[in-house]
Amino acid sequence: MNIQELFQKGGPAMWPLLVLSILSVSTIIERLWFWASLLSKEKQIVNRILDAARSDWGAANEIARQANRQPIGRFLSAPLRLYNPEPDLFRLALEAAADEELASMRRGDKILEATIALAPLLGLLGTVLGLINSLSSIRLGDIGTAATTGVTLGISEALITTASGMVVAIFTLAFYRIFQAFLFNQAKIFRKAGNEMELLYRQYWPTANAKGRSPGTDHNNSSFGSDGLNRRSLNSQESSGERLREPKLKGSDPAEDSPSNN
Repeated sequence: MNIQELFQKGGPAMWPLLVLSILSVSTIIERLWFWASLLSKEKQIVNRILDAARSDWGAANEIARQANRQPIGRFLSAPLRLYNPEPDLFRLALEAAADEELASMRRGDKILEATIALAPLLGLLGTVLGLINSLSSIRLGDIGTAATTGVTLGISEALITTASGMVVAIFTLAFYRIFQAFLFNQAKIFRKAGNEMELLYRQYWPTANAKGRSPGTDHNNSSFGSDGLNRRSLNSQESSGERLREPKLKGSDPAEDSPSNN
């Protein structure tokens, strides 16, 4: 029995099942491509950002900005875009970014869920319609005679839609559970990376405020800029050099004024 005969014997319910199967397969292929590209680069991005954050927050911000195409990169760069935030605000930015990224990873789940729910029901509907067509032509006097042989054949053909619906639903459900496992693993990775970054920032933030980088300071001296710390050190050197080059007022040095007085 080829595909064409299968659809002819399955009845009209086979066509909605075909549409659901096409949607399911296309969604599964797209999600497999997404997860394959994500899982292959994620751990490397997290390690690079956290290693840079231990010594230079500006470099960590730059690495996270370059990885903006990956969900983990957007997640870790969200608090780094803020200017010298307090630890609570830093944590809030992480949580908001995590919620947004995890929600975007659920794309396609509704199609898979609808296929899992509708495919068996369409299969049962096709079977019921086939049974109605098969039993509508039989009469009580024909039971047990040769006239009922066509009824049994019609019942066997009506069960094709039930089997087809169950195959589509089981196939879709298997991949749906795999994607849910990937999503659960992503939540664990986001939580671990966010906690490590928050811990590093809580260790850094009191030191930054003690050095004068409070929320009221100049935005150009932010430690989250790509060269904010270097700009601060250069500004301090330039200001000290200007103080050394300040002209002396006349009469401020007795040694210089003594010849003129004589």
